[in-house]
Amino acid sequence: MSLIVAAAETSLPTVFAAALVTALATGLGAIPLAFARDNARALIVGGSAGAAALMLLASGLLLYEGVIESLGRTTFGAAAGIVAIVLSTRWLRGRDDWRFETLRGAQASSALIIVGVMTVHSFAEGIGVGVSFGGSESVGLATAAAIAVHNIPEGLAISLVLVPQGVTVWRAALWSIFSSLPQPLLAVPAFLFVEAFGAVLPVGLGFAGGAMVWMVLAEVAPGALHGGRDRLAFH
Repeated sequence: MSLIVAAAETSLPTVFAAALVTALATGLGAIPLAFARDNARALIVGGSAGAAALMLLASGLLLYEGVIESLGRTTFGAAAGIVAIVLSTRWLRGRDDWRFETLRGAQASSALIIVGVMTVHSFAEGIGVGVSFGGSESVGLATAAAIAVHNIPEGLAISLVLVPQGVTVWRAALWSIFSSLPQPLLAVPAFLFVEAFGAVLPVGLGFAGGAMVWMVLAEVAPGALHGGRDRLAFH
């Protein structure tokens, strides 16, 4: 179906609203933590392990979707994502004056890393929503619904890292939503310029997947392995 026909069938407010719902769904992931705050140590260990599992699953899905479109561009994006997150992490770790909510220093830089990586990952999902609407409205709505469901455990993963470090549940929900705001912001231009954005989508998926895999292996998993001793969450 041509872009002109797809644009005639779908309005821009529909694309934006669908992508906005996917972003808001991310905040739902924080809700379970409102009922599981009695055992701080268990929350730290379980939260780190749960966050690692959810992020690995999400990154695997991103890489799989990218490879379907283009193995080469996805591989390039994954390599670029790993390099980018390594360099940005070194920069963040090089300073001890970071602040994030009530967190300071190393804990703040850890929180910035996870929120930053998940936000970058949302760019690819926003493009995916917009590109899918370029096919037809029904395909776009189905894609948006799938991403909305997928975003709930992503919000849980973010909250599992932030809440054990002292961030309140409702603030963790807001940060989860914040990390998904690129979705409605990118969906509309991706819909309007579907061919151009479709070409770079595998690179974006690879970039997000590679960055997230590295973050899990270098940041999130050690929190579970150390069992919360001398650390909060995944730092």
